Amino acid sequence: MHKFSLPADLIERVAARTGKAHPFDVMNPAKTALVVVDMQNYFVKPGYQGEVPMARNVVPGINRLAAALRAMGGHVVWIKNATNDTRESWSVFHDTLLTPEKRDRRYATMDIDHEGHALWGELDAQPEDAQIVKKRFSAFIQGSSNIEAHLRARGIDNLMIAGTATQVCCESSARDAMMLNFKVTMVPDALATYTDEEHGASLRAFYAIFGDVQTVDEAIMSLERGRIQAAA
Repeated sequence: MHKFSLPADLIERVAARTGKAHPFDVMNPAKTALVVVDMQNYFVKPGYQGEVPMARNVVPGINRLAAALRAMGGHVVWIKNATNDTRESWSVFHDTLLTPEKRDRRYATMDIDHEGHALWGELDAQPEDAQIVKKRFSAFIQGSSNIEAHLRARGIDNLMIAGTATQVCCESSARDAMMLNFKVTMVPDALATYTDEEHGASLRAFYAIFGDVQTVDEAIMSLERGRIQAAA
């Protein structure tokens, strides 16, 4: 896992603004979803163009958090990126920000019918979980996926974000979800990217204003507090 901790001065600044170090330290499991972003072969399996090696190390933490949330009555959503129908609608990214070779390899190995689109085999995805396809870095931006409607229909207003890459699809999804009025917590030991520096910068920026950052253990304790409060 990445080396990461929240700086004391940042914690103090957030606590002064919100009244406590972790604004979402009580999570009602029944209204919570774990949103796991892009833990697909394309990003996790060795040899793929989008491989994030550290992503393999956070699989146990993701599985543990998913199991804990399910046991308390919450919902798990696996988000899978796809390049289908993006040739023209996202041409700025594909034609300008990628070389032709990398663009064509991305198209070929992330389309829905390719092995690269499938979830990494060591993830403990269960039949009751949802699997939702997105077409942009953010799952929540207009036209990317149906995740907002899926969550609203289940009365979910609290999200925990895991997956890869921390500062790309995960942070993009987390920020947009907050703008749509979800309570969002990023889970650092269930997130992965290319370097500790990128991982830390992303989480510090998010925690400073957009939402919360809690480890897997902290998130499970927050869910337990929420379960007890809801049952009282």
